[in-house]
Amino acid sequence: MRKESKAMRKLRVCVATCNRADYSKLAPIMFGIKANPDEFELEVVVLGSHLIDDYGNTFRMIEQDDFDIGSKLHTIVRGEDEAAMVESVGLALVKLPDVLHRLRPDVLVVHGDRFDALALATAAALMNIRILHLEGGEVSGTIDDSIRHAISKLAHYHACCTRTAEQHLIAMCEDHTRILLAGCPSYDKLLAAHHRDDYMDIIRNWLGDNVKEHDYIVALQHPVTTDIKNSIKIYELMLDALISFNKRTLVLFPNIDAGSKEMVRVMRKKGVEQHPNFRAVKHVPFEQFIQLVCHAGAMIGNSSCGVREAGAFGTPVINLGSRQTGRETGENVLHVRDADTQNKIYHALELQFGKRYPCSKIYGDGNAVPRIMKFLQAIDLDEPLQKTFCFPPIREWDISQDIDHILETQSALAIDLGGTNLRVAIVSMRGKIVKKYSQANPKTYEARIELILKMCAEAVFDAVHLNCRILGVGVSTGGRVNPQEGVILHSTKLIQEWSSIDIRTPISDALHLPVWVDNDGNCAALAEKKFGHGKGVENFVTIITGTGIGGGIIQHNELIHGSTFCAAELGHIMVSLDGPECMCGSRGCIEAYASGMALQKEAKRLHDEELLEVEGMGDLKKAEFVSAIHLINAARLGNSKAEAVLRTGGMALGVGIVNILHVVNPSLVILSGVLATHYQAPVQQVIGQRALTSAQRIQVLTSDLEEPALLGAASMVLDYTTRRIY
Repeated sequence: MRKESKAMRKLRVCVATCNRADYSKLAPIMFGIKANPDEFELEVVVLGSHLIDDYGNTFRMIEQDDFDIGSKLHTIVRGEDEAAMVESVGLALVKLPDVLHRLRPDVLVVHGDRFDALALATAAALMNIRILHLEGGEVSGTIDDSIRHAISKLAHYHACCTRTAEQHLIAMCEDHTRILLAGCPSYDKLLAAHHRDDYMDIIRNWLGDNVKEHDYIVALQHPVTTDIKNSIKIYELMLDALISFNKRTLVLFPNIDAGSKEMVRVMRKKGVEQHPNFRAVKHVPFEQFIQLVCHAGAMIGNSSCGVREAGAFGTPVINLGSRQTGRETGENVLHVRDADTQNKIYHALELQFGKRYPCSKIYGDGNAVPRIMKFLQAIDLDEPLQKTFCFPPIREWDISQDIDHILETQSALAIDLGGTNLRVAIVSMRGKIVKKYSQANPKTYEARIELILKMCAEAVFDAVHLNCRILGVGVSTGGRVNPQEGVILHSTKLIQEWSSIDIRTPISDALHLPVWVDNDGNCAALAEKKFGHGKGVENFVTIITGTGIGGGIIQHNELIHGSTFCAAELGHIMVSLDGPECMCGSRGCIEAYASGMALQKEAKRLHDEELLEVEGMGDLKKAEFVSAIHLINAARLGNSKAEAVLRTGGMALGVGIVNILHVVNPSLVILSGVLATHYQAPVQQVIGQRALTSAQRIQVLTSDLEEPALLGAASMVLDYTTRRIY
């Protein structure tokens, strides 16, 4: 019945926009609605500062985007003080009923936390019109908080940007089945289009011909309506600091909130409009503003753009005062909440100007509009209009049946750089490998980077169709890694041209995702900690037994890296002063006895001496090459020479593990990799014979994980993105 009724008529959606800032968030949705004429009818209502000369008459950019504006409402009472804001809300409430009665929308889309939006939501709620509120549940430090939360309580549906905002809405007793974790709609356009070829033309147009990329500042400061006097003082100090800093600066006029008139007076008193280093403008089209923020040396002020959109570019931001207090921010934001001196702001400019940070996708991943379109299509107009509230106890997000949980699986992109193969996988929050890709690992740096980006792009594209949301990228690689910088310091000989490599930056720049990097041994330990035997264990050691020998140490629930990131190089623990040569250049390392390469070397020696082949193995002459598997099979079939090699390898590994037990005293040892099952018994036996009495009962288990490197790489993403607190 519902499908038939929806097929009979389109959903009538009214989008109401009040100012240049909310239009940047609403425009992508408007384009999405317009692109689906069989599903939706779009009505556009324009009010607020869009229609004021002093603020750029920004309704014209809506017309330039080829939207038909159904109604223009002059709702602003000038005065730019608290009383004028109240009168503006009252004027809007007088004018809106006629418009809404004429349009009769099924859904009214309202954005954010402006007083104009409060009038819209109030009118629609009283007229029994369903309301979809964008960007509810967020926290900031002004009257905007109260307005935003009031609109959330009036709204019937919510499309929020962050997991924290979603949890706030649930804590406010909103029905979690009507909350969509969509991301910010402006990120859809922002992430796809901010690298325009003509960005230097845009910079020169607004700042002059002699301006260079990353050598100018964007300043945007608004009044704080709950503390107008202090916010004007901060604005004055900011302008003084910018004048002293002596860099070309684009200053945007403040919004229409109470106190903005006083701010403009301060700007004119300082002579900003005539100063050779400054360009003062009332409005910049959003597409061009993206370019200006993306390529700026810094952004300063208290605009939400600084804590939201700028993070996607890695642009350094100085956030002044309390207007954005409580908002989630990336590492690109330096907060100067007590901006009470010019020197403090000047010093912040010195610290931030010219830096670049990894891109942040806290507020969106570029797929908000398709989610919102799907959400709108799912609205059942036959459901009762009356809101329902879900009072405590609140369900946790990982078990709640909200729309986001149904539609998408929170996932990580995992990369494993092996000596032979390069593998990429989409890994879900629960450790399921949703899809895996594998290709031969190229031999040169350029070819390897190109292939990584190509495979990742394919995986990100597939993730949308698999209903997986990629939270970030984890990279597992051989060798020594600086995980803080995302740099591979020294790789193994198996991976050529792979030392002193910044792997984080090219992946982050290409995918607009945060990236974590660590070596494969540490990743194996992280995989066990999140998905395997190490789950809930405070102290344990994981040892990889494969082509080489590696591992990771978890101590007090934290991975140990060491002062030079050389901790847990377990394969290079020496167990003999005069043993066989190891690939590291030393002798007598565990890896020289127990690794797959060591066993292969011994297998080849026995084969050359015609001592390897036994009955039941088949004809080794037909094999392309002799491997460690042949040695293991020979030992299983009773070949005493092969048995001796394996026994020596197990003994060397066991002695090395005894040394580990005596140094860090873990409660569990986990053997991972293709040789783990062959070494478990001999290692446990050596521990029983050679360890101190207090360490002899420590258990040795073999891993149940099929892909520890990929799962470990994924766990870096999944753990960090779900526990991160700003």
